[in-house]
Amino acid sequence: MDRELDRAFGEVREGLLESIRDAIRIPSFSDEEGELAAYLADKMRFLGFDEVSLDSTGNVIGRIGGGGTLVQFDSHMDTVRVNDADEWAHPPFSGDITEGYLWGRGSVDMKSALLCSVYGAFLAKRLGYLEDKTVLVTGTVCEEYCDGVNLKFLYEELKLKPDYCIICEPSDNTIALGHTGKAQIRITAHGVSAHGSAPEKGKNAVYEMAPIIGRVEALNARLSSKGKPHGTIVLSDISCVTASLNAVPSSCRIYLDRRLTFGESLEQVKGEMDELVRGRDADWEVGTLRHTTWKGAELVYEPMHEPWRIDEGHALTGALVRAYRTVAHKAPGPFSYWDFGTNAITPVALGVPVIGFGPGDSKLAHMRDERCSLDQIEEACKVYAALIREI
Repeated sequence: MDRELDRAFGEVREGLLESIRDAIRIPSFSDEEGELAAYLADKMRFLGFDEVSLDSTGNVIGRIGGGGTLVQFDSHMDTVRVNDADEWAHPPFSGDITEGYLWGRGSVDMKSALLCSVYGAFLAKRLGYLEDKTVLVTGTVCEEYCDGVNLKFLYEELKLKPDYCIICEPSDNTIALGHTGKAQIRITAHGVSAHGSAPEKGKNAVYEMAPIIGRVEALNARLSSKGKPHGTIVLSDISCVTASLNAVPSSCRIYLDRRLTFGESLEQVKGEMDELVRGRDADWEVGTLRHTTWKGAELVYEPMHEPWRIDEGHALTGALVRAYRTVAHKAPGPFSYWDFGTNAITPVALGVPVIGFGPGDSKLAHMRDERCSLDQIEEACKVYAALIREI
């Protein structure tokens, strides 16, 4: 099987790499993925997918095969923005190939994996791996802001629930068994406006917030002192409301990003938030986010979810281990766990077995000079095809 797969991959290698380069050359910031969606759908049709469609949210769905076991490979189409293009070693939308890497915004997060899954499904069909299986390859929208809401809408609209889901986020081609949880919180401190020449007549909301900020820093220190793995909390945004630059601020707001490791819970986080505002004129709420997709769908994201992981002994884990051995001719490296959120939260909530595997170093995502190893791209595509056979 390995020689057969290697030979078939060799015939499509250049097409895969050129497709990734094309995708990188199409900017697809969150809520602006329409051009990439059209490109992806056309690529699936060109490769002979049995059905290609776009849902009302703007997600791309490619189906190949018609068997009873439904296997989904999911990647998001959106990327973070580029605000420092002049400082990149290679232009961020060039798709340059050099030094053994494919360069550009989205090369790691996650256009390489997206096209690897498209070509992996194509190879599986060509090699006859699809007996009793249907493969869905999805390119989803606005994941950078609204983890999982895209898949929630997709599942509801298409009335489907996969039997297995592979999240193709970058994992350095290690097998990712799960990821941390997340809670995003807004804290608002309240004050009383007054003229800047008479601050004693008001109450400065920023000063009211200052002790809370100190408590946030102290909480992160306590979490970090527990050894690895550990949870984290960071103040990621701050703002105030003031009548003018001559006035005492009447309101101050901070946004907190709390990551949960295994053994931590959302109930624990709620207690932490209560402690942060205790004794201050302040309150907290879930940091709900709202976005409008490129097709006009309204996404409402409640960023509160627990950590998750699949068991090392699960059948899906075993299938991915076998697929990796087939391609790499060696055992996979130690299992990994993502320290960031993904679309996995939606299939996990439905009870769908979920596992992760994707090319690229996740620490290069969102960074200047983002780049993905060519070796990992080639390996990931073959692993995806082999996994379809093994399931």
